[in-house]
Amino acid sequence: MSVVKINAITVPKERADELVGRFAARAGEVSKMPGFEAFELLRPSDDRDVFLVYTRWRSEDDFQAWLNGPAFQHGHKGHNTQGPVGTGSELWQFDVVQHEEAPGS
Repeated sequence: MSVVKINAITVPKERADELVGRFAARAGEVSKMPGFEAFELLRPSDDRDVFLVYTRWRSEDDFQAWLNGPAFQHGHKGHNTQGPVGTGSELWQFDVVQHEEAPGS
């Protein structure tokens, strides 16, 4: 089954829109990668300051190929020119052991 990677990024509230904008600007880069299955950027809807970047991959090898490849570097080039938006991040890793979708999805 698939593997899930969730990057939990702490973002000051005044920079939240900037983070969303940066992800919008690079939209589609990850979806071109072999083994990529899904992406979601989750913005907190309560008083938290942690965004979740959810990606699902066919295998750990596929994720590592993206992480160590030029597409990842290109997608994160804003760090080099503008600095990171977040003040910290943590990578959470999971194996999918059960999956269910709504009928017709």
